[in-house]
Amino acid sequence: MSADVSAYASRPWLALYREGTGPSLVVDHPTMLDAFRAALARDPRAVAVYYFDRGLTFAEIDSRSDALAVALTERGFVRGDRLALYLQNDPAFVIGLVAAWKIGGTAVAVNPMNKARELSYILVDSAATALLCLDELYRDVARAVIDGGGTAVRAVVTYSALDEQTRDDARVFSGAARISSDPALDLESVYQQHAGGRPEPSRPAAGDTAVLMYTSGTTGVPKGAMNTHANLAFNAQTYRDWIGLDADDRVLGVAPLFHITGLVGHIGLAMVAGCPLILAHRFEPGVVLDAIRERRPTFTVGSITVFTALTAIPGVTKGDWSSFRAVFSGGAPIAPALEAAFAEQTGLYIHNIYGLTETSSPSHAVPFGARAPVDQKTGALSVGVPVFDTIVRILGEDGEELPVGEVGEIVVAGPQVVPGYWNRPDATAASLPGGELRTGDVGFMDADGWFYLVDRKKDMINASGYKVWPREVEDVLYGHPAVREVAVVGVPDEYRGETVKAFVSLQPGADVTEDELIDYARRNMAAYKYPRSIAFVPDLPKTVTGKILRRELRQVTA
Repeated sequence: MSADVSAYASRPWLALYREGTGPSLVVDHPTMLDAFRAALARDPRAVAVYYFDRGLTFAEIDSRSDALAVALTERGFVRGDRLALYLQNDPAFVIGLVAAWKIGGTAVAVNPMNKARELSYILVDSAATALLCLDELYRDVARAVIDGGGTAVRAVVTYSALDEQTRDDARVFSGAARISSDPALDLESVYQQHAGGRPEPSRPAAGDTAVLMYTSGTTGVPKGAMNTHANLAFNAQTYRDWIGLDADDRVLGVAPLFHITGLVGHIGLAMVAGCPLILAHRFEPGVVLDAIRERRPTFTVGSITVFTALTAIPGVTKGDWSSFRAVFSGGAPIAPALEAAFAEQTGLYIHNIYGLTETSSPSHAVPFGARAPVDQKTGALSVGVPVFDTIVRILGEDGEELPVGEVGEIVVAGPQVVPGYWNRPDATAASLPGGELRTGDVGFMDADGWFYLVDRKKDMINASGYKVWPREVEDVLYGHPAVREVAVVGVPDEYRGETVKAFVSLQPGADVTEDELIDYARRNMAAYKYPRSIAFVPDLPKTVTGKILRRELRQVTA
């Protein structure tokens, strides 16, 4: 093994850690239920969740989750069963999680944008026996799936997004009304019928699966990543200790709770810190800005597209952001130009963070208070350094460990890496050999221990035999003042095999031509890299977490 290769094992990144932060984490709580109970014991009357004009205390979350747990056990839910959560960013998500854990169950996070086919797949694959569901989703999607048979669901509980608040903000609740979900149970009725009830205790173990979280399925059918209590407790505390948060902080929930960032960086963090979580049903920029002004959060983590949307609101000022001590961004790469623009508009430095569902949120983060470097060769902003107790290597095509500075697949080992995929031993063996995650992301480490994400392996463009990484082209185009968002894909080309095409949405009021943008790119990168064509679009397709969907753009060009 060369001196360069051995640098991974020697963990050069430790020298970059924030002063007073050690290389390892002593985890306070073996399970997420223990973390919740510790916060409850510390101060039952402290607010656990702010939701519009209402604040729910830890004691209220405790009593509501007790009532739901009792109702589920009365309907046959036993230790090891799965409770599917088909919800938005509402208090019911937190209550459903805690209820499932109290009776030894596993929560299954379901994207509320999923339609019948997708919901059916997850319910069947997970063998969920219970469903907690937004009432309109039950009416429009879930009821037909369950009535059609084929699932193991025998208990359904619905709730209204209008519950737990009285503001009824038309920007997110326009036309909303409480919907009768008979024969399903109503969550508010469950609270009344089982008030004061407590389930028989069924304490989860650290290695039990706390949440089944399904991958996006971009390279095949979705797989349920088994995020254990130990995985979640470790990385929730990683957030807390990496930044230095405590019960006096307030977490703004802008990422979807069904996504790993929202689950760990919002709910998990708020539980281990014992601080409030601020929710607003779904992301609507004006509503979230009002929540910032009213509740004065000190921390958030979300995709860069979320922060772009918030800073674009007319009338937003640096004063609106003055309560924040730390802002982190993950889920999609950040172009250096966007980081600089955010700092100019808010006065805050946005720290990069990187992870996957299979790493229970972060495997890398920029040390709090540090500034991520930009690689001079690729123009990429570093995604940070490996977090506590985490070893990251770069592997080549043949699985060999590559020297420092060389580009290859990022592989991660640490306490946050899931043990496998639900009922998929072959997929587990392929993606997690020896417990080390093959991420499918391509990047490199510099000599100081900073890591850089180049792109997804499957997104690489082969133009006349040259490798072109879309991320690098996008970062250059983001440097043009007219560009708001950009995505680059490869398209068939008779001469080059593949060539580079960019899809661009412009800043409001901006005026630039295709030729001007192509010329700008040509002047800032090698001749084989710059886009040969540019399509202007009003908006780019995105996932609910804000990640731009290149695959949809490739389909447009097919």
